[in-house]
Amino acid sequence: MRRLLALLLPLALTACSASAGGAADEDAVQVTAAFYPYAFLVERIGGPDVELTTLTRAGAEPHDLELTPQQVGALGESDLVVYAAGFQPAVDEAVEQQAADQAFDVHEATELVQGYVPLEDGELEPEEEGSDPHVWLDPNRYAQVATALAERLGELSPDSAAAFEERAAALTGELEALDAEMKAGLASCERREIVTSHNAFGYLADRYDLEQIAVTGITPEEEPTPRRLADVARLAQQRGVTTVFFEELVSPRTAESLAREVGAKAVVLSPLEGPPETGDYLSAMRTNLATLRTALGCT
Repeated sequence: MRRLLALLLPLALTACSASAGGAADEDAVQVTAAFYPYAFLVERIGGPDVELTTLTRAGAEPHDLELTPQQVGALGESDLVVYAAGFQPAVDEAVEQQAADQAFDVHEATELVQGYVPLEDGELEPEEEGSDPHVWLDPNRYAQVATALAERLGELSPDSAAAFEERAAALTGELEALDAEMKAGLASCERREIVTSHNAFGYLADRYDLEQIAVTGITPEEEPTPRRLADVARLAQQRGVTTVFFEELVSPRTAESLAREVGAKAVVLSPLEGPPETGDYLSAMRTNLATLRTALGCT
């Protein structure tokens, strides 16, 4: 009897594991998303009609992503790879090698703004046109990407095209409501400057008439020069800044040091490059709104 149980137990565990994981739907569109903001779109628009794989794990800094050979090879098996060209060099290279025909570059769905890099003299030098990849921090542009993604998914699965379009329309409505909340919430504030540890909030600033003063450029790992830190500190003191923002996936050391120097607080403002600990994109953006309203003295 014991021998029989020993033989049956592995079979039972295997069956439980398969049931818990769920069998892959052969009719579902196989989609790979590079990192969180676009995984969120795929989930919301694709629903049960897609099988999603996300390349960047939760808690990892997406700029630094390195892919295993298995991940690179698997891209070629995806029906669609959703990525932001120029944001993750490892993904760009893998797409070129394995998935050029299946790639959906989100940057082709909306207009990009210029990125900036700090210079030694404290000024910001424009990078090439359309070099800021943080599109999703503008809900209006993010909705444009959602609409384009639904169209692309519909081309891959015509039988589900109407469902994709319907879900995208519902999400667009939620993004429009979020946009209206943020416009109203940031309309009347004592200050309009946001001091950030890295230049990730250009779209948010552009959409809601804020001025971003970034310590470093588009790449968060850049070390600021002493001259740049001094210039940002001077500007912060001149403008009466009360808060220096840093992001949750990068060390707060620079932001905390700068905040101490100018008598401000160091507070997280999420660029949403990774999934929030609780909730989703929409709730995290509303958390950002509340954080900004407090920091900027909005009424």
